[in-house]
Amino acid sequence: MAGGGGGYSAAMAVVEFQDLPLAGRDRRWDGDAAEKRARAWAGAEDKPNERYRKAFLWYDEKAPDKFGSYKFPIADVIRGQLKAVPRAIITAAAIIDGARGGAKIPQEDIPRIKAHLAKYYEKMGAQPPWEKKGEKKAS
Repeated sequence: MAGGGGGYSAAMAVVEFQDLPLAGRDRRWDGDAAEKRARAWAGAEDKPNERYRKAFLWYDEKAPDKFGSYKFPIADVIRGQLKAVPRAIITAAAIIDGARGGAKIPQEDIPRIKAHLAKYYEKMGAQPPWEKKGEKKAS
């Protein structure tokens, strides 16, 4: 069942894993300020571009040219370099796992976002919240 089948188009809105370097664990997270820095860094002043997209986990592929289409920011520009911020990763993981009312995105995108986040958790030497609870992947 790997890879094929119908419903793939919605999942295409999950941003490919970027393997960004990690910022320091103690770095504060201000999503609005990080988004503004990512815009400037990406040269995306008028509309989002592929470079801007790297700072997020998900976007609405039906409206990729709207800033509001981008969700789950996990990166900030630090000394000119885009870095994944541990506190942003933890926040995104909590929402994907149901905190704050959960993620307002297609359910079929959740497993790919979890896989993306799990790679950053591994880089941080930690376990994502859904693994701590012993969640097994339903098949």
